[in-house]
Amino acid sequence: MENYSTRTYGTSSLDSRPLFGETSARDQVINLAVGLLTSLLVIVTVISAFVFPHLPPKPVNVFFAVCIFLTSITALVLIFWYRQGDLEPKFRNLIYYILFSVDMLCICANLYFHDVGK
Repeated sequence: MENYSTRTYGTSSLDSRPLFGETSARDQVINLAVGLLTSLLVIVTVISAFVFPHLPPKPVNVFFAVCIFLTSITALVLIFWYRQGDLEPKFRNLIYYILFSVDMLCICANLYFHDVGK
């Protein structure tokens, strides 16, 4: 029985990754933190596009916010499919990359809206 306790399943070390549908507490905390940060940034960006620098909003600001919103919808669809189990776990890194890109776009948009650096 000792042979069975040290199986590596084709990897170079012991494989303790969860199977489909199972998430560790660490993964849940990371998912929640990344999701909250991205949601907050997208909401602030959309509001800033319509409010700053003054009313009525500049069309370029609204266009920028719409593009960011559409990109975040793509991420939401991937997250939905991932949570249903339709996507393999390797897509989690792609979802994190897309959310990171949305975060960077939101930061750039807010810097542009608030005329930082001029």
